[in-house]
Amino acid sequence: MAASPYAERPPAATREKVRILHRGGDLVVACHRTPLPVMDAITVEAVALHPPARITLDLLRGPVPSVTEEFAFEERHARTILTYRGELAPDLWVLGRLYGGRIVRPAWEAVVADSMAAIKARAEERARASERRTGRKQSPSE
Repeated sequence: MAASPYAERPPAATREKVRILHRGGDLVVACHRTPLPVMDAITVEAVALHPPARITLDLLRGPVPSVTEEFAFEERHARTILTYRGELAPDLWVLGRLYGGRIVRPAWEAVVADSMAAIKARAEERARASERRTGRKQSPSE
């Protein structure tokens, strides 16, 4: 579910935000559009898919010099634990730090929170659908 924006046929909801530029094996280069207060940020990221354990994203081009992210999945007690780690590094000069800290970081954090909520909602819906099909209760995702 977390990798669905990078699938051969992504969900309609993500097509406006993510455009695949190149696909090769478990590596995708994708263009992301993120709304910011002044204008949209356009980033190009390398997305490495390591099913089923993790997805990593590395910024190739964007409004700050460096962003690295990781979504890690761990099965524990019949539940899937999703852990997110991310680092945004703005330029070291004053205007870059202000721009990165006051404009980019809050928008980035909001996008991550929205992504986590969407992944959780899709996982819970899949569990409910599986329960309806099989008649067995699934363990909830976290």
